[in-house]
Amino acid sequence: MKAGRKSIDKILRNVFGIAALRPGQQAVIDAVVGQHHTLAIMPTGAGKSLCYQVAALVMPGLTVVVSPLIALMRDQFEKLSALGLEAVQINSAIATADIHRAHWKIGRSSVEFVFTTPEQLASGALRDLLAKQSVGMFVVDEAHCISQWGHDFRPAYLEAIPTIRAHPEATLLALTATATPEVIDDLTEQLGVGPLRIINTSLYRPNLSYRVRPVADDADKQRQLIDILRSLQGSVIVYAATGRHVDTLADVCRQEGIDAVSYHGRMKAAARSDAQDRFMGGATPRIIATNAFGMGIDKPDVRAVIHYDLPPSLEVYYQESGRAGRDGEAADCTLLYQRSDRQLQTFFMAGRYPGPDDFASVVTAMRAAGPGSVLSPGDLHKAIPALSATKIRVVLTVLKREELVRERRGARFAVLPRLFDAPLDQLARGYDERRDRDRTKLELMIMYAQTALCRPRHMLSALGEEVEWSRCGTCDNCRGDAVRAEAPAQGVR
Repeated sequence: MKAGRKSIDKILRNVFGIAALRPGQQAVIDAVVGQHHTLAIMPTGAGKSLCYQVAALVMPGLTVVVSPLIALMRDQFEKLSALGLEAVQINSAIATADIHRAHWKIGRSSVEFVFTTPEQLASGALRDLLAKQSVGMFVVDEAHCISQWGHDFRPAYLEAIPTIRAHPEATLLALTATATPEVIDDLTEQLGVGPLRIINTSLYRPNLSYRVRPVADDADKQRQLIDILRSLQGSVIVYAATGRHVDTLADVCRQEGIDAVSYHGRMKAAARSDAQDRFMGGATPRIIATNAFGMGIDKPDVRAVIHYDLPPSLEVYYQESGRAGRDGEAADCTLLYQRSDRQLQTFFMAGRYPGPDDFASVVTAMRAAGPGSVLSPGDLHKAIPALSATKIRVVLTVLKREELVRERRGARFAVLPRLFDAPLDQLARGYDERRDRDRTKLELMIMYAQTALCRPRHMLSALGEEVEWSRCGTCDNCRGDAVRAEAPAQGVR
C-alpha cells in the first residue's frame, strides 16, 4: 500500500491507529518526505520507528531498514505484517527457504519494507537484487554504530555503506538515541551522501528517577542488588559487564528465591531467544544481561534498570538506562558503584582498538601473501589467531580507506602494491586518540557516580545538551536522599 496521495494524519489514524505525533516525529517525517538526508537524534521511547514507517507510506519506492539487532528486526517485521503491510526480513536467523522467498518478493517489487543487517546489505546477493529496484529510503537504525567515535562501533556498517551510496535516488534516514558532536561529524563523513539535516530533540526524560548506590565490595553489591530486586514491582533489567557476572548473579537470584533469566553472548542462540521471549512476554519479570541485550528492544513497561557494573561512558549509560519507562510512566535507574569498577572498564578499553602491533600483524600477513592476493577476514584470523575478528575488520577498514587494499565482492580484500611501502605507525596513530577519548568518557562516568549535583543535568551536559534548570527534582541528589558513604561489607542474606 503506497499512500502518496493520502495525508500523514490519515495514515496515522487509519493504518497505525494513532491520533497525533509525538514531539520531533513530525519534523523527522517532514524532512524525509522532503527528500532531505536526515539524522534524527531522539531519546529511547520517542517513537523513532514510526517516523520511517509513516514516511515510507508517503514516499514512492522500497524502504530498506538496516539494523544490527535481529530481535528488533523481528519485532518490527511482525508489527508491520500485523497491520497488513508487506515486509520481509533477511538475516542469519532466517531459514534459507524464507530468504529465497524474500528475495523473490523483492524481485517482484511486491514488498514495502525490507529489514536486514549490515552484513546482509554488504553481501553480493542482496546488493545486486536491490540494484534492480527503486529504493525510496534507506533507514540506518542505531546509527552511532557507524562511527568509530561511537560507543558501539561495528565495522560491518562501514562495509554496508557502499550499497547505500549506490542508490543516489534514495533518501537516507539515520536514527540514534545519542550522538555527540564528534559522532555527528564522523557519521556525516562515513555516510558520504552529503550534508545531513540534524533533528535533535531533548534527551531529558522526566519520568526516569536516577540514583547511585555506593557499595563496599562484591558481597555488599550483591546484597544491595537483592534488596533492590525484592523492593521492585514489574519488569526489571539488570546489566552486568561480563557473561561471568551475569551467570553469578543469576545463581545468587535463584538462591534468594528471585525468578530471573540470563542473557549474554556466550549462551546458545536458542537459550538467548528463550530468555528474551520469557522476559518480553512477562513470564519472567527479571532479566540479568550484558549489553548484548536491549538495543532496540521495545518493552514499554520496564519499571527499573539496574547497572551492577559501571558502564564505560555516559552515552552507554543513557541508552541502557533509557530502556526503563518507555510507556512514559515513572521508572527507576540505579547504578551500583564500587570504586574498583574502574579497573574492569580500563581492561576492556585496552582491548577495544587495534594498536601498532595489531596493524603490523595484519599488514605482515597480507604482505606475506604477496601483491594481488585476495584475503578474507577469516583468512587473516587463521593466520593471526591471537587477534580478534573485530580488530582485524577495523584494520582492514583503515587499509581500505588509505587505498592500500581494495575490497572485492564477498568482503574479500586484494593486496595493493602500495601496502608494501606504507608507514605502519601512522596507520595506528588515530586509535591512540580514540583511547584518550575513551578514558575521558570513563572519567565523566565516574564523576556522574560521585557527583553531589543533579545527575540528569550532568549526564545531559556530557552528551552535549545544556539545560536551563539546575535541579531535576527526581534524582537522589535533588531529592536529598543520596547515599554518600560506602556501605559496610555484608554477605548476601
